[in-house]
Amino acid sequence: MERFASVERKTNETEISLKFGVDGEGNSSIKTGVPFMTHMLDLFTKHGKFDLSVDAKGDTEVDDHHTTEDIGICLGQTLLEALGDKRGIKRYGNAFVPMDEALAQVVIDLSNRPHLEFRAEFPSQKVGTFDTELVHEFLWKFALEARMNLHVVVHYGHNTHHMIEAIFKAMGRALDEATTIDPRVKGIPSTKGLL
Repeated sequence: MERFASVERKTNETEISLKFGVDGEGNSSIKTGVPFMTHMLDLFTKHGKFDLSVDAKGDTEVDDHHTTEDIGICLGQTLLEALGDKRGIKRYGNAFVPMDEALAQVVIDLSNRPHLEFRAEFPSQKVGTFDTELVHEFLWKFALEARMNLHVVVHYGHNTHHMIEAIFKAMGRALDEATTIDPRVKGIPSTKGLL
C-alpha cells in the first residue's frame, strides 16, 4: 500500500499545496518563496528518500515566518496521514550528519506524542534573508502536526548554514529509518497496541 498524502491549506497569510510520499526516491518539486527553506526541504527529501511537492505562496513581503510555519504544519499533517496506524514501522530513528565543521543529530519517535527538544545555538541570526529562529518554528510545527517526538542536537559548529543543513539532512535520514517497514514488527510497534 502506497504511503502518501496531500493537503491544501489557505489562510489570509499563505496558500499551500503539499504532497508527501514516504516511500519515494528523493524526488522534489519545491516552490516556497523562501529560498533557504526551499533548499532545506530539498535536502530533507533527498536524504530521506521521500517524494515531496510543495507549492507555497505567502506574505513574504512581511517576513518568512507565516510561510515557513505553515509548510511545517502541512508537512506534519501529510506525514501523519500517510503513516496511517503505523503498523509494521520501526518507529524510532536516529541519525548523525556532519557538514564540514558542524555535527547534528536528530532522534525521532513516531509515538503520537508531540514534543520538540531543540538544542542548537546558531552564531548568526540570519542566513541570507532567512531568520534562523524560524528553524525552531518549522520543526516545532512539524513535530506537533506529525504527533512525533523530535529531538534535535547540534553538537558543535560555527557556520550557521552548515549547522542548519546538517539538521535537515539528519532529520531526513532519521525519519527514513523510523518510517521503514520492518518485517519483524508484527502489528503496532507499542506494548499499548496503539500509537
